Amino acid sequence: MSDPVSLTDQPVQEASTTPPAPGRSRHLSDRLLTVAFISPALLLLLAMSVFPLLWALYLSFTDYSATRGGPATFVWFENFTAILTSAQVHLRAFTTLLYVVGAVTLQTVLGFSIAYLISRRVRGRGVLTTLFLVPMMLSPVVVGLFWRFMLDAQFGVINSMLGSIGLGQVEWLTKQNTALISLIVVDTWQWTPFIMLIALAGLTAVPKYLYEAASIDRASEWFRFRTITLPLVWPLLLIAVLFRAIEAFRLFDLVYILTSGGPGVSTETLSFHVYKVAFLGFNTGTASAYGILMVLIVIVLAQLYMRYLNKLKED
Repeated sequence: MSDPVSLTDQPVQEASTTPPAPGRSRHLSDRLLTVAFISPALLLLLAMSVFPLLWALYLSFTDYSATRGGPATFVWFENFTAILTSAQVHLRAFTTLLYVVGAVTLQTVLGFSIAYLISRRVRGRGVLTTLFLVPMMLSPVVVGLFWRFMLDAQFGVINSMLGSIGLGQVEWLTKQNTALISLIVVDTWQWTPFIMLIALAGLTAVPKYLYEAASIDRASEWFRFRTITLPLVWPLLLIAVLFRAIEAFRLFDLVYILTSGGPGVSTETLSFHVYKVAFLGFNTGTASAYGILMVLIVIVLAQLYMRYLNKLKED
């Protein structure tokens, strides 16, 4: 009788408990997948933003015209020199500055005041906020046409109301003294809700215990506003002012619909002047130089403003 075969005499292969090292193909596939998802957005950004900016920078150093045949000739910094030394450009810049300061200041005061009143109301806050946001939801072209009919000197609703109470008619859009004011009022009507919305978000985020502590100490309403409300909401309000100032600086649509830069050039902002140079005078190189200078001005002023915000945050 043969001896039984011992199981221990044969080599036993133990299964490896160590997982296999990830291969390079796995990393490569993940990288390719990431690139595949990001590439469409990057290509769209390059096509819609970066390339036009670089092309405008190139054209700003030439005498290129969209209606003139032949290649463009480099004039280097002549376009920039002509713009910076032009008295007409200085006048348009001053008009733009008046508009930006007047509109943004009025919008900030009204927007914060409305937000402060709404924040103190418990019932109906959502309905009031929605009603105030309606002008901001409208297209600027629709707003411009709407207010052009309202401010019409002969058939406008505003002059009809003034006439019913015994006041004379006002030529809102055809006189130099009132045309720019009318633009500021229309822009304020449309974009005050933007400031209100951001200020309302800051006001609702103020901790309630601060007001409770102030009420225990019998602090006045003005003291609460000056020492609690305004310091906590002020940084957020400054960010809203920055966004609105940038938008107001490049105003075009309301000017085009309401006044077309008139009467004369009293409401011709820098953006509208660039439009006239590019699409009425067809001086594409000069218009590109205008655009590059405006971008540089916005970048420099925004950087200075952000430094002030950072300093305010540190203090």
